[in-house]
Amino acid sequence: MKRALIAGATGLVGSYVLEQLLSNENYAIVTAITRKPLSIQHNKLQNIVTDFDRLEEIAPQLGVDDVFCCLGTTIRKAGSQPAFRKVDFEYPLKLAQLTSQNGSQKFLLVTALGADASSRIFYNRVKGEVEEAIRNVGFPTLHIFRPSLLLGPRTEHRTAEDAAKWFYRVFGWLIPLRYKAIHAQTVARAMVHYARQPQKGVFIHESDEMQSFAV
Repeated sequence: MKRALIAGATGLVGSYVLEQLLSNENYAIVTAITRKPLSIQHNKLQNIVTDFDRLEEIAPQLGVDDVFCCLGTTIRKAGSQPAFRKVDFEYPLKLAQLTSQNGSQKFLLVTALGADASSRIFYNRVKGEVEEAIRNVGFPTLHIFRPSLLLGPRTEHRTAEDAAKWFYRVFGWLIPLRYKAIHAQTVARAMVHYARQPQKGVFIHESDEMQSFAV
């Protein structure tokens, strides 16, 4: 029986990953790192409440087998580009470094379609930079997931995303599979599936591949 750790368990993808990990018989312990206590309880769940700026303080508790990193925000919600970079680059990288030092073997990271460290688009560039940085940490197995526009219930209202979702519903049949919106639950299923695979190395999973996990 393995131990899993998830960061971003209150987010759109992370909430589905947490749900699936708790019901997955392959994991005996699921540790969720959050800023505020989770509202759910489960006999397998260990909830560590901490400030992500102080991850080093909980380093001894980060010795798990598989790490699911679902951290992410938007520039609008973060308030500035530096604040966005902290959540989407600094926190995932620090989590990767600390869990690797504690013996974790697999790291599963959610970035985004178009992630590219050389992109002129700030969002895509940061996503690409965090991919490259975590590659260099040296996990035996690294899975990177690049979803397109995420579908699912959000707690906050995003006008631009709402418009995009309407467009996908009406004109989705015209859009190539790689660029079609994808439900967060589908991404979560893909993550949990690949965590069970024994192959070692670095694997990139684009949005069209993950669509095969939709119900």
